[in-house]
Amino acid sequence: MWPSKANYTLEECFPASHIVEYTEKSLKNLNVDCIDLQQFHVWEDSWAHNDEWKKAIEKLKAEGKIKHIGVSVNRWEPDNVLNTLRTGLIDSVQVIYNIFDQNPEDNLFPLCRELNIGVIARVPFDEGTLTGMLTKDTVFPEGDWRATYFVPENLNASVDHAEALQHLIPNRMTMAEMALRFILCNNDVHTIIPGMRKIRHVEANIKVSDGKQLASALQDELKGHRWDRTPTKWSQ
Repeated sequence: MWPSKANYTLEECFPASHIVEYTEKSLKNLNVDCIDLQQFHVWEDSWAHNDEWKKAIEKLKAEGKIKHIGVSVNRWEPDNVLNTLRTGLIDSVQVIYNIFDQNPEDNLFPLCRELNIGVIARVPFDEGTLTGMLTKDTVFPEGDWRATYFVPENLNASVDHAEALQHLIPNRMTMAEMALRFILCNNDVHTIIPGMRKIRHVEANIKVSDGKQLASALQDELKGHRWDRTPTKWSQ
């Protein structure tokens, strides 16, 4: 179940037999002999010292079935992986990082830098808020999970925070481009995985990989728009 909860046990989520079985299934489905990077997408740092998951990934690595293992961290809980990283078995962390969600900079990024662990930034647009396209009247289609995330409490606050950025967007740049470039200005981040629903989104996102950074003054201003939040029943 997503997101993980503090009371979940490793045995409920990742017993060694499950890790091995589903790695084998993924290899078959992908029609490959080895997976370059496999990630745990439900994780609690309290499992860090449990030997079961360690033995499973060590076995899979020894057999040449996976090269690297990563962990995807719960929304707004970037510290919920620090002890796991210190085991020396983790190669990458996938974490929410964007103009609003800057808290990985406090403890996670410095540790990743120290341990030479890759950082994958996810949700760069804050589920769409940082595209500048949402309004307080936005209604999502039936079945779209964003309808459960952008409850009125969150939608209204999110739009307010996005509108506060409008005057900072450079000429001939969209808010989405500014959001991506903000992330790429941080050398602790190694790649970004933005959601892309249309070809023009793909093309626009790829263009941001041109190495051009935001002006230092703008980076500093965007730092001031950090929005610290805590998990809720709707934050997922």
